[in-house]
Amino acid sequence: MTRRRRSLVINGLLVVVLLGAGVAGYLVFFGSSGNAQSTTSARTAAAATRDVSEVVTASGTVQSSYSAAASFGASGTVTEINVKVGDVVTKGQQLAKLDPTQAQLQVDIAQGNLNAALEKGTGTTALLTAYRQTQLALQQAKDNLAATVLTAPGDGTITSVTGAIGQKVGSGSTSNSSSSGTTSTTTTTSGFVVVTDLKNLVVKANVSESDVSLLKADQAATVTVNAMAGTPIQAKVTTVDLTPTTANNVVQYGVSLALTQPPAELKPGQSASVEVTVASATGVLAVPAAAVQTVNGASSVAVLQNGAETRKTVEIGVRGDQYVEIKSGLTAGEEVVLPQVSTSNNTNRQQQGTGQFPGTGGGNRNGGGFTGTGR
Repeated sequence: MTRRRRSLVINGLLVVVLLGAGVAGYLVFFGSSGNAQSTTSARTAAAATRDVSEVVTASGTVQSSYSAAASFGASGTVTEINVKVGDVVTKGQQLAKLDPTQAQLQVDIAQGNLNAALEKGTGTTALLTAYRQTQLALQQAKDNLAATVLTAPGDGTITSVTGAIGQKVGSGSTSNSSSSGTTSTTTTTSGFVVVTDLKNLVVKANVSESDVSLLKADQAATVTVNAMAGTPIQAKVTTVDLTPTTANNVVQYGVSLALTQPPAELKPGQSASVEVTVASATGVLAVPAAAVQTVNGASSVAVLQNGAETRKTVEIGVRGDQYVEIKSGLTAGEEVVLPQVSTSNNTNRQQQGTGQFPGTGGGNRNGGGFTGTGR
């Protein structure tokens, strides 16, 4: 055999060996199908004693417990404005005044008519009727004169002054928006002057129709104002509206909450998130909520025993988003099976990311990261 033929034979054998090694490596890493291997990690969590809370969440807005818009009850020209935005006022304090000349003239005329009626006497029905009419006219004239002075409808801070000296105004009325422990009314607050109580702030939230039946007065709540996310505020439900509002086919009910100790920098109009605790249990046996299945009112969990899964019927209590109270059917320490998570391992990605082969990761036996108090 010549040197040339020996070289060709050797090279051919090397090609065959290399091809065989490549195929073997491919089958080891990717399987005979050529696809990435799929592994399923079984997760469990032990039934343990903890605190469980069920909460209803909602979005809301910080509002004043009292806001009133005051307008003149008479027509005339503004001659005085006695307050400015930011002033603190008390109920009945003078805020502004109209030119009283015409109103005073009407009082004088009405008083003269009453005096004339008295001189004629009230001996007949006609005279008595005329006298009473002049009495009524005088009272109306006095009321109109009093309405030329605008007074504060309640204690609070001036948050708006829309008028100016020299402005001509017509007779108006006072509207208010208030919330308390027993009533909740809301109307548009716009007028010559707006008085707002900035000390007693509340939160008005909207909850879905599916949750409103869970809410009632005096339930504890936590309010987080978006502008002060790191300062949760304790609150309490005061009222739940009896009638809903509907927008875009979404039915919601209004809920008012009183703030226990509102921060000094809190302002009306700020948006907030609300969590109302509707049920709670302290130091009870509980499992992650993901482990509990409820069908037709019957609840059950899958328990891992000797490597095999067994389904057990359980009686549940408080059902929170993270944990569910187990009243009966389980004992502390039993391992409940959580929903399986299927993961796909790719050889090339593993080698690039960690340098490990696929299939080396095991199942998480501690509940897949379910920690905390359930709150």
